Amino acid sequence: MRTTLRHYTVKEVVDGFVYNELEGKGLFGLGGRLVIQPEFQRHYIYNDGKKDVAVIDSLLKGYPLGLIYFHKDGATLEVLDGQQRITSIGRFTTGKFAIIVNGSEQTFSSLPKHLQYLIMDSELLVYECEGTETEIKDWFRTINIAGVPLNAQELRNAIYSGPFVTAAKAEFSNSNNANMQKWRAYVKGDPKRQEVLQVALSWVAASQGNTIDAYMAQHRTDTDITELKNYFTSVIDWVSAVFSGSPDKEMKGLEWGRLYEEHHTTAYDPAALAADVQALRSDPAVTSSKGIYEYLLSGKTKPELLVVRLFDDQTKRAAYTQQTTAAQAAGVSNCPTCAGVDNANKTRIYTMQEMDADHVTAWSRGGQSDLANCEMLCSTHNRAKGNR
Repeated sequence: MRTTLRHYTVKEVVDGFVYNELEGKGLFGLGGRLVIQPEFQRHYIYNDGKKDVAVIDSLLKGYPLGLIYFHKDGATLEVLDGQQRITSIGRFTTGKFAIIVNGSEQTFSSLPKHLQYLIMDSELLVYECEGTETEIKDWFRTINIAGVPLNAQELRNAIYSGPFVTAAKAEFSNSNNANMQKWRAYVKGDPKRQEVLQVALSWVAASQGNTIDAYMAQHRTDTDITELKNYFTSVIDWVSAVFSGSPDKEMKGLEWGRLYEEHHTTAYDPAALAADVQALRSDPAVTSSKGIYEYLLSGKTKPELLVVRLFDDQTKRAAYTQQTTAAQAAGVSNCPTCAGVDNANKTRIYTMQEMDADHVTAWSRGGQSDLANCEMLCSTHNRAKGNR
């Protein structure tokens, strides 16, 4: 890969700048010769009133913005690194946000002329890079965008850029997608950071025994994302139908793709599930509400998902005292199981440290974590009992 250092003024770079508010990206500069956000780039994320303002403040103070990298392909240039900074500058110079100067809010057009000139005449140091696609993409994969590193999916979008990524981003990375509100009840992540797209890809890839990378490589040149959309929609529709009503906050971010594969062929009664969910959410013994949904989908066979509250120390001490007093009076072991067998431990009195608290009736079968349902067993017999 060959690089050439160039000096551009801000005025040159933002010449012909266009910003798409709907998609959240800067499009063009340098009089149309510069593509500010190629498809392999992430969305614009500096519009938080801090990072974008900091870029302009740096220009006004004469601070360097750091090196910027363009990919040169004939007469066309594409931003490899620096699109967040360039987009911030372009948005400011076209009146998209204001900054505070001497205690007053100012847009670019309201700034004193000498400050406008200061910004427009500021020099940007740019390396223009020429090379094969593989060289450019490998370089882009390793670069660190100052302050906000690329996440895994943003890197994948760069590596596998093409018509498939373009279409997938238009569907799953658009915050204004009418379906986004429903999706985000079950999917965690920022669509602009490609995190919703990553979930969609992970679900469909896993259903085929693939990784996200393998799936994206296989479909890189596809213009049709119907398979991706249909699978994602099937999972979301299944979840919302099985657990009908308003989704609980704990449902967001669960492994719905995996759960769909494991359970979507099972028939469920949504009304009965709703009643079970409500009962479990209000049960003080359940300490992991997120586990409720898989617990119910699995037919209540995995109580460990609920992380059921264990007996507190006060309850264990009370149970130990009751059992030990009764056992000593009867001349048998204070472990009920040992007392019922004919061996050397039949009359052994264990210390509290040698015993474990156990549910007489397993929690998964309706037993509560209270004194009436607490039984102290020697550690050996407690481990042997399991969930019986």
